[in-house]
Amino acid sequence: MTLPRSAADVLADHVLFEIEAIDRMYLNLYQPRLQHGAGIASFFVGHRGNRFASSALMAPMTAAFTADIGHFIAARGLDLVRFSKGQRKDDVTRERLAAAAAGSRGLVPEQVLYVGVAQEKQKVFRTSKRRNPVTGATYPWLVPGSGVVNQYYCYCVDEDFGPVCVKFSSYFPYTGRLIINGNEYAKRQAAKAGIGFAPLDNAFAAIDDVAAVQAICDGLDEDKITALAAKWLNILPHPFTTEDTAAGYSYALSVLQAEFSLTQTLDAPVTGRIFFEQVIRDNLDLGRPDQVSLIFDRKIVRKGKRATPGRFRTRVITDGVTPSLHVDYKHSKIKQYHKLGKALRTETTINDTTDFGVAKGLSHLPELKEIGFTASRRLLDVQRIHPHCRDADHRPANSGAARRHLRLPAAAPRFHQPQPAHPPRAPAGAHSRGHDQRADQLRPAAAPRPRPHPAHPAQLPLPGHHGRHPAGTVPDPPHPAAPDPRPGRPHRSQPTSPLPAPGRRPRLRRRHRRPHPPGQASRLTPTPSYKQKRPANAKLDSPRT
Repeated sequence: MTLPRSAADVLADHVLFEIEAIDRMYLNLYQPRLQHGAGIASFFVGHRGNRFASSALMAPMTAAFTADIGHFIAARGLDLVRFSKGQRKDDVTRERLAAAAAGSRGLVPEQVLYVGVAQEKQKVFRTSKRRNPVTGATYPWLVPGSGVVNQYYCYCVDEDFGPVCVKFSSYFPYTGRLIINGNEYAKRQAAKAGIGFAPLDNAFAAIDDVAAVQAICDGLDEDKITALAAKWLNILPHPFTTEDTAAGYSYALSVLQAEFSLTQTLDAPVTGRIFFEQVIRDNLDLGRPDQVSLIFDRKIVRKGKRATPGRFRTRVITDGVTPSLHVDYKHSKIKQYHKLGKALRTETTINDTTDFGVAKGLSHLPELKEIGFTASRRLLDVQRIHPHCRDADHRPANSGAARRHLRLPAAAPRFHQPQPAHPPRAPAGAHSRGHDQRADQLRPAAAPRPRPHPAHPAQLPLPGHHGRHPAGTVPDPPHPAAPDPRPGRPHRSQPTSPLPAPGRRPRLRRRHRRPHPPGQASRLTPTPSYKQKRPANAKLDSPRT
């Protein structure tokens, strides 16, 4: 018997090389001291010396910041692109990156490609009027809220990281985003080191020195990302002055979303597509809680107050002709697909670091890398490839018809099996169980003829039953032995009518009304209230009086 093998074992003999790298990372660019009302009041009152904190003090900062962005665009001769609703920003950036002039090594030099603007919803702080309950005087109070404000996207090309994006909000506290790509970083560093490679969309199709490229991917850490953010904060305009930064109001980084990819380039691309389709067919149960627990190495609680949130499901999504396999865990997920017909790509996306008990600070990036890469490897170990027989002739030689064991009832003959003219008789002393119990007789005996079942009388409906008889309405049979409920009157037996002839639809009749038994109150007689005392000699009204 052939046992199913794991996907990792099957791929071991067909993978040319594999690369583990940080894929896309979305980092929060925020001011830690300006995320609550007390910190904002301290900024405007304690640091800038205003009398009170109000949203009116934020408007001059917004106007100055917007004007600085306009001067920056004009000074560098950049284009201001206004994104429409639903427009993909990556597509616009890809077109402008392809149109940019490349340098001597085929790399686009460091520059700002363009600046885009779009309106998005974001957390903001507004001023609310409150009243002192003692003096009755009013005073402003900062409360958090949400609003649709302009967001400025600065798409740049870094010398070390390649394409990056820095995003700023135009409203206080001016939070932003830093978007990088670890695979683009590895390509840039490999080109600078002189390592030959063939690029693939967000990956490598061929590499001359796999170990050197893997070392480059492993060297991307939080220190290099922090240095990148500080570099572009000095180049791009932002609303905080040098005095604000010196006073401790500087930007910090936290992980909003992190993607960790495992790219395995296959030796036979055409076979790789067939292999991945079989992986999808044989592993549609990966989204079950027991499988998710093995993949992410987390305990799954199904019931109770501490039940694990999220939907446990396996999704197969087809984008064009490329299918992809998706497994969810809380806010995180794993995506697996056949990349451009050349490699098997497994991506672990962590949308909330608290799903794994890790803080959101960038200093915890090594822990997130361990979680992401381990989950991708575990997925390949959990996936099973079942062998499928293409033809029925590939059965083993000893897989013929199994012999019937003794003392088992013989199966009834099939419709295509002829009845034997003279079935063999059972020897003396054999039990009549429908088959011959001799050891040398392996042919099953003929099945016994089925005995005719006696005709069952028609089941009459119970008294008060609303069901109908298949042949029509059947009245209740008379009860001659039943005593007359009213003595002194002759008992009248109900006439019985014969059943209608078959083929004629019976005529419906009203249900016979039975006489009301004595000693019980009539439905038309009102029930005396519990407050009214009924005399002892009172009698209930009879329905026929």
